Amino acid sequence: MRSSAEVRAVERLVAEGLNDCEASRRTGIPRSTVRDWRHRGFALVSRARGRAGHPHDFDRLPPIYAYLLGLYLGDGCISQNRRGVYRLRITLDLRYPSIIAGCRAAMAIVLPASRAAVQFRRDGQCVEVNSYSKHWPCFLPQHGRGAKHKRLISLTDWQRKICDRHPELLLRGLIHSDCCRVINRVRVGGKRYAYPRYEFSNRSADIRHLFCDYCDALGIAWRQMKPTDISVARREAVAKLDAFVGPKT
Repeated sequence: MRSSAEVRAVERLVAEGLNDCEASRRTGIPRSTVRDWRHRGFALVSRARGRAGHPHDFDRLPPIYAYLLGLYLGDGCISQNRRGVYRLRITLDLRYPSIIAGCRAAMAIVLPASRAAVQFRRDGQCVEVNSYSKHWPCFLPQHGRGAKHKRLISLTDWQRKICDRHPELLLRGLIHSDCCRVINRVRVGGKRYAYPRYEFSNRSADIRHLFCDYCDALGIAWRQMKPTDISVARREAVAKLDAFVGPKT
């Protein structure tokens, strides 16, 4: 069953003047479903989803949810298994055991009843942190078919409230999944300079905008380096990120 967040996302696109095909392409929801929602009325469909959905008190979610959301938006996906159980899977680099342990702990804190485990991939370079629950689509309504950069990614109101309260944790999750801290070396006027910078890379424009929006909220200067890459290189901006991101270990 589609979530209320997906209904609202389609409603926003239709309100912007997009046709059923384009709304379907951006959200990954079948065109026939989009057409059905539009004919029935989005408000009626949303109320039906709310009655049929699981009751959750999102306002009481722990702050670590913002970190898990950042990891999911970077390297996570949700797939459906038997009997209505969903599998949340986040792929991480094997070189960073602290991040792997932090991801597993975050899953267990957000959904204590879920089963979280680490599964090693055959390539020997990455691991998948897995958690099984019927409720992951409720907690991560950005779930949908297709790659994230090919569909709309937007935060629900309750997700926005959590991230507004804990922007450092969201950015930390995004950086741990899709960012690296490097030493940039340049030569100017015959002199060599070396300085640290963060490089955030994601093919989804919506996710890049989230990263930039919350950098702005914390007064962290950034610039567009490439079409899919964001650079944070000013000394004071790097220092602010270093203060709450910490080394990748």
